[in-house]
Amino acid sequence: MRLTPLVIAASCLALAAPAAAQARPQPAGPPAAPGVSVPGGRYDHTVSLDFRAGHGDTVRYTLDGSTPTRKSRAYSPGRPLRITEDTNVTAAAFRGGRASVPVAYGYLIKTKEKPLARFVVMSDVHVGDHKNNDKKYESFFDTIGSVFPHPDAILSNGDMINDNGDGKGPDHRIVSDIFQANLKRKGMTGTQVLMSNGNHDDSLAAIRAGYPKAWFPDSGGGYYESDVKGVHLLTVNTETYDGDSAQRAWLKSRLAALTTAPGASRKPVLVQGHRPTTGTTMDGQQATNPGLAADLGAFPQAILFSGHSHLNNNDDRSMYQGDFTSVNDGSMSYVEVDHGYQMVTENGLADRFEAPTAQALFVEVYKDRTEIDRINMAADKHDIYTGGQWSASWQPPYASAGTLSGPGWTVRLKGNTNQQIKDNFRYTADRRNTVAPKFTTRKPLTAVRGAGGGTALRVAQAGDDQMVHHYTVDITDTTTGTKAVSSKVLSDFYFMPRPNALDIPVTGAVAGHRYRAEVVAVDAYGNASRPVSLAFKG
Repeated sequence: MRLTPLVIAASCLALAAPAAAQARPQPAGPPAAPGVSVPGGRYDHTVSLDFRAGHGDTVRYTLDGSTPTRKSRAYSPGRPLRITEDTNVTAAAFRGGRASVPVAYGYLIKTKEKPLARFVVMSDVHVGDHKNNDKKYESFFDTIGSVFPHPDAILSNGDMINDNGDGKGPDHRIVSDIFQANLKRKGMTGTQVLMSNGNHDDSLAAIRAGYPKAWFPDSGGGYYESDVKGVHLLTVNTETYDGDSAQRAWLKSRLAALTTAPGASRKPVLVQGHRPTTGTTMDGQQATNPGLAADLGAFPQAILFSGHSHLNNNDDRSMYQGDFTSVNDGSMSYVEVDHGYQMVTENGLADRFEAPTAQALFVEVYKDRTEIDRINMAADKHDIYTGGQWSASWQPPYASAGTLSGPGWTVRLKGNTNQQIKDNFRYTADRRNTVAPKFTTRKPLTAVRGAGGGTALRVAQAGDDQMVHHYTVDITDTTTGTKAVSSKVLSDFYFMPRPNALDIPVTGAVAGHRYRAEVVAVDAYGNASRPVSLAFKG
């Protein structure tokens, strides 16, 4: 699977430097990160890519989202890398025994066909101040502009602020100011902004007071209809949906009218609502409103976008089709994973389900299909805890800005009846991925000294046709017969680039004791590799 990152501010600066300056000898220390001749973004043609680095530096790159090493493919000056499909290009400069910080560039390669409308779908903005968000959203809007210079609409799908019943409604004005400043800065004067109500947005009155009327044009219940260049969008209020008979009647009535109009049976109707509905994305995690699922069930033309869970959109369970299409749009503040796993942190294994990664969807509606691309706004590797404090306020520049968090999805409405359309869905439960990960290196496990000097098990990342989600790791002290480690360790799939190996500390390892490790790689659908094992001494 190829993934693609977009350009970073630091890289843009590197590109702007005169050629003579780039040829000067570099000072002692690690080399500077390479730049590229063509910035990441969306293109309707093949991209020929040259790398730019310091004098005497060698650029090495990968096309699979992994971190470049000295064994990675080397770029030869004068021989451009041709990008013909959606790709994450990750590069690093090497000089002697030193390497630069890796940087990633994302390339979406489309045809020259023009879509009917382009949407950016985001949610869970969770803005509470200017200090931690002004620069962050400048970077985010730069990324938006590199993919869609002039999006037809930006959907902010609930939880714009951090209200918990504590009167933070006026913070909506901060979001409004930040968005309006960046829309103006990027020249997105014709872009509609359309918002839904989330559980952290205070009251509907506070939302109406915080934004231009056109951004939240409800008539009293927090739900409304929009026309974006002929594509219909229905915004629902998932905070009240199941108990709001008027809203339910409105949604069913509008869907019936829109899908039975002449020639409309195979045209998508977009729906945005903050909370996911039952039995759909991410195996139904954090879902509510079974009534919404029931009401949408009669309309396979509906494409429902939801947020709320913060569950990452790297995971292909973010796309689900049953009676209609449901898509998890990720989160603009931080992402989550399923609970019950551990992450490798600077302090060893820790119970974590959050990472400071921001994501959104970029949606293009064509006459015969809807294309949905997953884009990272920021996916640099960080622990969400620093110094014992939780924080998702990592500031730019982001070396991962614009990277693809997964391959794109394409929704086609094929058939002459609703049942035929559903029969042709491709992201259904009975078509779930069944390919198991594989360890591809000759020695996937090695015993090493960890960062703190203790014994650690190094696990070389396995390969998969989608992504490795986690590893089951069991380490036994065979000298005593006791279990040293028993964990499900996340693979760091939500970072870009992902590390090539994970060092799992064997806490309390005793010098001279013998250990046996067994590791299995597992993807998001539960497909498991064959186990690999290693015997080693502490």
